[in-house]
Amino acid sequence: MIRTHPPATMSPPFPPLSTLLLFSLLLTSPVSAWKKEEFRDCNQTPFCKRARTRAPHSIPSLSVSSLSLSDGAVSARLLPSQLLQSPTDSTPASPRALTLRLSVYTPGALRLEIDEDYSDPDAPSHRRFRVPDVLLPDVDDRHKLYLPRISSASPGVTSFYLPYGFEAVVQHEPFQIEVRRASNKEPILSFNSHGLFDFEQLRTNKSDGEDWEERFRSHTDTRPRGPQSISFDVSFHGADFVYGIPEHASTSLSLRPTRGPDVDFSEPYRLFNLDVFEYLHDSPFGLYGSIPFMLSHGTKSSSGFFWLNAAEMQIDVLAPGWDDPANPSPNRIDTLWMAEAGVVDAFFFVGPETKDVVGQYLSLTGTPAMPQHFAVGYHQCRWNYRDEEDVDSVDAGFDSHDIPYDVLWLDIEHTDGKRYFTWDKTLFPDPVGMQKRLAAKGRHMVTIVDPHVKRDDSFFLHKEATEKGYYVKDASGRDFDGWCWPGSSSYPDMLNPEIREWWSEKFLFENYKGSTPSLYIWNDMNEPSVFNGPEVTMPRDAVHYGDVEHREVHNAYGYYFHMASSIGVVKRGEGKDRPFVLSRAFFAGTQRYGAIWTGDNSADWDHLRASVPMILTLGLTGMTFSGADVGGFFGNPEPELLVRWYQLGAFYPFFRGHAHLDTKRREPWLFGEKNTALIREAVHVRYSLLPYFYTLFREASTSGLPIMRPLWLEFPQDKETFNNGEAFMVGPALLVQGIYQAGEKSVSVYLPGTESWYYLRNGVTYAGGRSHKMEVFEDGIPTFQKAGTIIPRKDRFRRSSTQMVNDPYTLGRTNLSKKKFSSECLIERVILLGLSANAKKAVIEPGNHEVDIELGPLSLRAGSSPVALTIRKPNVHVADDWTISIL
Repeated sequence: MIRTHPPATMSPPFPPLSTLLLFSLLLTSPVSAWKKEEFRDCNQTPFCKRARTRAPHSIPSLSVSSLSLSDGAVSARLLPSQLLQSPTDSTPASPRALTLRLSVYTPGALRLEIDEDYSDPDAPSHRRFRVPDVLLPDVDDRHKLYLPRISSASPGVTSFYLPYGFEAVVQHEPFQIEVRRASNKEPILSFNSHGLFDFEQLRTNKSDGEDWEERFRSHTDTRPRGPQSISFDVSFHGADFVYGIPEHASTSLSLRPTRGPDVDFSEPYRLFNLDVFEYLHDSPFGLYGSIPFMLSHGTKSSSGFFWLNAAEMQIDVLAPGWDDPANPSPNRIDTLWMAEAGVVDAFFFVGPETKDVVGQYLSLTGTPAMPQHFAVGYHQCRWNYRDEEDVDSVDAGFDSHDIPYDVLWLDIEHTDGKRYFTWDKTLFPDPVGMQKRLAAKGRHMVTIVDPHVKRDDSFFLHKEATEKGYYVKDASGRDFDGWCWPGSSSYPDMLNPEIREWWSEKFLFENYKGSTPSLYIWNDMNEPSVFNGPEVTMPRDAVHYGDVEHREVHNAYGYYFHMASSIGVVKRGEGKDRPFVLSRAFFAGTQRYGAIWTGDNSADWDHLRASVPMILTLGLTGMTFSGADVGGFFGNPEPELLVRWYQLGAFYPFFRGHAHLDTKRREPWLFGEKNTALIREAVHVRYSLLPYFYTLFREASTSGLPIMRPLWLEFPQDKETFNNGEAFMVGPALLVQGIYQAGEKSVSVYLPGTESWYYLRNGVTYAGGRSHKMEVFEDGIPTFQKAGTIIPRKDRFRRSSTQMVNDPYTLGRTNLSKKKFSSECLIERVILLGLSANAKKAVIEPGNHEVDIELGPLSLRAGSSPVALTIRKPNVHVADDWTISIL
């Protein structure tokens, strides 16, 4: 976050005066909007500019040779058919062969690996970086379970049958790969069908007159190994839309074309983790995290593509007719993938359903971690709660205004001079007592731990990291020294497993003094953010463990930091405690370690609207536990916006209110009695639905299906849903439509499918497969339950979710099938929608006892009219087998 706080005392050595002035301005000037000039565009990024200027089939082609089946995979060499460039190009004059490997890693997932041939005597000794620790540990053994076999061979083409009815067709010259259905030969995905594959090989010597350095503003990137970019085209066949590759802010759920006829965006989608404050709400520009995974969807099938590469990536979605405006290809979406470094380590997912594609991706990178129950409740955060008295006052305010919450957060000001794992002894003299007061009400605390370590010889963390040589190095081999909140700072090299282990030990109670079992962690600024670095991040020529340049690992730095922190919380509890660690930066696989949020948004209606497609996209790419700052981080929301944000945020998987230091205080009771009541009702909605949400989190932890889902994920044949980013499903049963404009009086809600839907405001039935104009009310946003579904609720409101554990349940239907689990909770009521009002009695088995059916309210909120049939106190346990028959 770029924030406006006076800098702490700086430790020597001091940077140049110009840097001091810049840093001072960053921290003391009023925060302004995103500054385009501070970040590179494609034309200022040589690898992107080069790749984007190439026409289809303009690159001299490669040919496949020495193709064979061995060790459960297809192996081959890629040979240049001619010199790959003219003498003035920046690539080598004598290109070497590349190695190719194709293997099947799980049903429906095909892996493609292309790298340098290190057996070549002219190959450099340095190997290109392959990202470790992202794929699950057993992945490398799986391909031996799914062996391809040659299904046909003809001159120049070899087809391999893959398990479960698919084929990979390798064209030898010019090289390309097509994945298709074996039964009807319909293509699903293709690689290099437009001949845009380019692989800049590593070198040790420059050509005469060649300059490997790159410059941006006042920064110079030395690029000691020269250009090493990779680019290629991927085509999704049978696709109407493509989705994914977070993180960017957009009001469109689908990825808009970035090149071609009638294209609005001129920039590709950028994946490069950056600290971007007050970001644009509708832009392909990259933000805090990167997941290079794209999904396609059409009425016939879905597919996906994942490139395991942590270097900067730029991706074009090409509009129909981009290559030939006169002959646009129907039902195919072409994309161009460009990365600064790395290798080709890519996966094709064949679906055929989108839920299959999500499952195939997560079978490699891992399903989301199952959170603790309290983490699914409401979180209250601000930069910063001033002291222990302020914490106690805010906590008491929730009680006095009958608003439940579970977690109170502390930002950077709680520390001793921005030294993490410490407390300001004046403002927080008794952190243990403070946490125990919250814990007595079933509540928890979260404190922030960022990756920048204050360079202060008296600080135990810095002293130990320096002595052990645990910091990232600069290009000259010294500990990298950048500027962040503490001033002069260094950054632990989290690529090193030994350093991650060391970091995890810092969370033990004996090391993190003042922490208790009810304290959890927030990782911010872990892109990493470096205030005086190029584009507010670490220089690309910094050096990590194993002689890996930062350019090669940049997008995964925050992932490794999050991993180490999460492991630390587990270790603190001796493996008995599921962690809660929130991270701002993320990469593929982050879902295994905790939650993320969408970063420093703004208090305006556009950012409220953009939050929905952002969170839906994150869910599709594995990050099911995500949310946006309710109310907006920057600025002061008008009361109506704040209320609408709470009403929408109550359905986010991660539900947290957060605000910048310079904003007005915005605890829920500070906006007048009427608005307090509206916010209270929104939070109560969340707490009543906690059993449903927690069930969905359990499903996500096993299947990977997101909690908050695009409509088309549940209704894949309904074209009206394919680009709807304003409404969404919560699990399979609830449809939610946000309100995104001030003073809205009505809204059109599209209800998909052929089922009926029940409006949860009044129980009225609406038909599916059409749009309905709905009157908008101030006390909630339109929410519908799909016919034939069951939603468990808890309708007794306590101070926190912890205090609700043994409360009884309310169910929406009787045909609930459930596994046995241990619980003494009773079913308090069953609410029935869609039954005749003539039903008067119900018979409950076992026991054969009758109970009356009453006309009762749909919910317990004030003013709810009696529109539903209600069975009160059936007196059955939630863990038992029982039936209710309606007479």
